[in-house]
Amino acid sequence: MPIVFWKAVVQFTILTGVCCCFRNDVSHGGNPNIPAIAKYFSTKGRYEEVNPYLIEDILAVNRSMLQPPSAQCREIHATAIIRHGTRYPTSKNVNKMKKLYELVKNRASGKESWLRDIQTQWTMWYTEDMDGRLVQKGVNDHKHLAVRLSKLFPSLISEEKLRGGFIKFITSSKHRCVNSTLSFKAGLTELWAITDMEFDHAVNDALMRFFDQCTRFVQEVENNPSALSEVDKFKQGPEMRRVTEKIADRLRVPYNTITDDMAEAAFYLCAYEFAIKTVNSPWCQLFDEVDAQVLEYANDLKQFWKRAFGYDINSKSSCILFHDVFTRLNKAASENKSGQQVTEAVTVQVGHAETLLPLLTLLGFFKDSNALTSTNYDKQTQRSFRTSHMLPYIANLVLVLYDCGGGDLRLQPLLNEKPVTFPGLTDQQASMPLYQDVKDHYRELLQGCDFETECQLFKSPA
Repeated sequence: MPIVFWKAVVQFTILTGVCCCFRNDVSHGGNPNIPAIAKYFSTKGRYEEVNPYLIEDILAVNRSMLQPPSAQCREIHATAIIRHGTRYPTSKNVNKMKKLYELVKNRASGKESWLRDIQTQWTMWYTEDMDGRLVQKGVNDHKHLAVRLSKLFPSLISEEKLRGGFIKFITSSKHRCVNSTLSFKAGLTELWAITDMEFDHAVNDALMRFFDQCTRFVQEVENNPSALSEVDKFKQGPEMRRVTEKIADRLRVPYNTITDDMAEAAFYLCAYEFAIKTVNSPWCQLFDEVDAQVLEYANDLKQFWKRAFGYDINSKSSCILFHDVFTRLNKAASENKSGQQVTEAVTVQVGHAETLLPLLTLLGFFKDSNALTSTNYDKQTQRSFRTSHMLPYIANLVLVLYDCGGGDLRLQPLLNEKPVTFPGLTDQQASMPLYQDVKDHYRELLQGCDFETECQLFKSPA
């Protein structure tokens, strides 16, 4: 067993005061079924870790948090942009997991109970044909979200509105999104015991998978190996190296056996086992909190450079969705002003983390003063850009338009069912600003941000 490195880690821990527990025995919230590191699972995290009250009551809501400025305010429209529910790993990740499993099963040694469990009781049950498909937990995710949103906004998401065709559904063509949309609808029809009608949905990849259709993004970021150089450098850096060496020590295998891909695969195994089965997998025992924080940062770094603030085109690729949202809001405002019934009370749009994150970035949410890089990990411990908080399964941005009387229109954004403040709009009614103030704030984007122009591979000179 390579002892020298481990002694150095212990000495470093004592000197710095950093908690670096050998095993992940302390369970989150005192629940032995919840890994202590569950809050660091990034885009593979459970929605319940972002909203822990749902662990006790999955249908719990708190309407008092909405706090409109006056009692006469009433909701007239809501647009919800929602990530798909909990899914199986992709075939790419399954292959990484298989390689790790074979290594642990055939080469790891030791008497720890968690290692024996992996080697003798755990089986590699993930298969390539699962390839990101929705699991039963993902079905329930959307059913439950539908019920909670109907309780939050009962005048908008109602049986009458659904039967009348005032609730529209749009989805990405990916099976996990289509099935999430079907599950959301089922949540409502089961709630109201509707069996005599079916409700259509539109498949629109131009809106929900815009990143695939933005040529400049695909060429300059998606298919450009150098675009993620900061991620690659971090994976080869000292923080990740310490993680892989600690895993090697715990498995009693040579240091050069464990790669950053294997460390990531083990972390994902822990995350998927928890998200899909709600179990504290023996794979979770390979990590302590320090390890989990490093791996969370590695994923945040990837999302930052590939989907968020790293490159301007990342957010600009969502221009088409941005304009779609405000077109719906403007239409609802216009119909309401003329005394008409708002024809589209609710729009439910189901896509991906890659759908939601560029839009949140374009709107300015979670922007830190310094960019995430491969060398400033220690300075980013208090960063706003934490995908574990922003983008769990069924992450959602809901924009609710209110009429408060006398032409007073308000817009409230909610992220993951909690009010948030539009960046740059921090007055006394920040969580529900005047709709006109919101439009003024985003005037440049509303007047520009043309998808076709932004996504040209070679843009014309200004």
